[in-house]
Amino acid sequence: MKNQEIAQIFYEIADLLEMKKVQWKPQAYRRAAKFLETLSKDIEEIYKKGGIKALEDLPAIGEGLAKKIIQYIETGKINELEKLRKSIPEGVHKLMEIESIGPKKAMLLYKKLKIKNVKDLEQAIKKHKIKRLSNFGEKTEENIAQGIEMFKKGKERTLLGDMLPIAESIVNEIKKLKVVDKISLAGSLRRMNETIGDIDILVTSSNPRIVMDKFTTLPQISKVLAKGDTKSMIILKPNIQADIRVLAKDEFGSALQYFTGNKEHNIKTREIAIKKELKLSEYGLFKKSGQRIAGRTEEEIYKKLGLPYIEPELRENHGELEAAKRGKLPKLIDYNDVKGDLHIHTKYSDGDNTLEEMAKAAMALGYEYICITDHGSKILVANGLNEEKLLKQIEEIKKLNKKFKGFKILSGCEVDILSDGSLNFSDEILKKLDIANVAVHSGFKSSESVMTNRIIKALENPYVDILLHPTGRLLNKRPPYKLDMEQIFDVAQEKKKILEINCFKSRLDLKDIYIKSAIEHNIKLSLGTDSHNIDHLKFMRLGIAQARRGWAEKKDIVNTLNLKQLPKVFRKMKE
Repeated sequence: MKNQEIAQIFYEIADLLEMKKVQWKPQAYRRAAKFLETLSKDIEEIYKKGGIKALEDLPAIGEGLAKKIIQYIETGKINELEKLRKSIPEGVHKLMEIESIGPKKAMLLYKKLKIKNVKDLEQAIKKHKIKRLSNFGEKTEENIAQGIEMFKKGKERTLLGDMLPIAESIVNEIKKLKVVDKISLAGSLRRMNETIGDIDILVTSSNPRIVMDKFTTLPQISKVLAKGDTKSMIILKPNIQADIRVLAKDEFGSALQYFTGNKEHNIKTREIAIKKELKLSEYGLFKKSGQRIAGRTEEEIYKKLGLPYIEPELRENHGELEAAKRGKLPKLIDYNDVKGDLHIHTKYSDGDNTLEEMAKAAMALGYEYICITDHGSKILVANGLNEEKLLKQIEEIKKLNKKFKGFKILSGCEVDILSDGSLNFSDEILKKLDIANVAVHSGFKSSESVMTNRIIKALENPYVDILLHPTGRLLNKRPPYKLDMEQIFDVAQEKKKILEINCFKSRLDLKDIYIKSAIEHNIKLSLGTDSHNIDHLKFMRLGIAQARRGWAEKKDIVNTLNLKQLPKVFRKMKE
């Protein structure tokens, strides 16, 4: 699919237009890019089936952008991007990929210090040249240095939400071969890590050569690194490595176990085997005599080691083997347990779809409810709601709910936590919401004590229900803000507040270790996709995976409750 390629081009055009101080157009390109990078349908197929009209009918895509999409599909390039690149010093726009560097700073760094790439930037930081520039200072220099580290990590690892569809499309293609018996993803993808290094695929087949031929001729390949009889390696667009191994049937389970767990988990399982005078490897579980006693399935490997089956998401050496020995492994939340989505945006603020469109899309997924959480008025960039507009939305929700049977739209709002911890809506307004959600949207670089106290004050408000994206991180782009999480957990526990696991692919916030800690504090959690269009609802799967990695059970997640049970948690729904 060309969706990601076109999205990246639109982001680059937006950056370049900003550097040239063009008004409005950058926002249009960014909105289109954001839509395209999360679109599950192939943009090229949409065009082939429906022409330019089908593209224009998509959210965030007008006639002008539709023509540029067509140009890329038909020629592999967009003329406007080529022109813009020539008008800006080479490499300068790439500086904007670093957190803390916007268009103005990028141009200033070039004009004053002739910085035009990350290497130049690092040299300038080492010599402390940046902090001496007007409007920069020591703190900005530190932030840019931190941004460079995040940028480098982002180049090494891909978001789970981006990698998973690519990997699964390959698996689906290989699975079509009649000679394939079993096939599975392995490695960090199977553990559903939030970021992924590469793709590992394991297969059993009666004819490995056919599998190798298919794998090394996939249309999305940019380079074949190696092609063997039972193992091949390729580079996919855009610069993602994928490996495949064909195994004997007797080795599939042991290889899957070996190539799924992280290094520390595997070391410990091998130590358990040694204590039982056995040898565990990717080829099977063996007695000292060399007799293989397990290998076909993972279940038999763990059983022979005296352990129950351990779910892939848990295999991180975070205490799962010790819990397994004691018979204390959690019964993880299932991917089908969620009854509704508690974080959704609409056209009332910065979403692409109407209330009714989002509701119908949720109903199609089998949900019983959704909570609308459009932004409050302080979030100017998100076209935030003022009190009048929020009250209007609440009334529209009431009218729509009369049309539905067995489904309900819950009224909420992503209420801004201001710098002093107060909220941008009064308690009188919060009382009118079914669920009051709060979040931080500014001052991300505040000190730990300032940010912790800010959030604690918001959680102490009796009408607040859920803290959204609690640590504010953006994977590969922005680190979490500094917080004393123990203090946050203590207050959330005392005040019976809910912490969100944000499912959006670039957030997955809370981190798995914090989910586990929150559960240990008896804090309830919610899952919300932070959807800005109907296609984002699919991110629930990523959030559930994150919950599973944090040892969450069904009882720990409030939106596993059905519509009738929900008022037990959200008392305002009873009123």
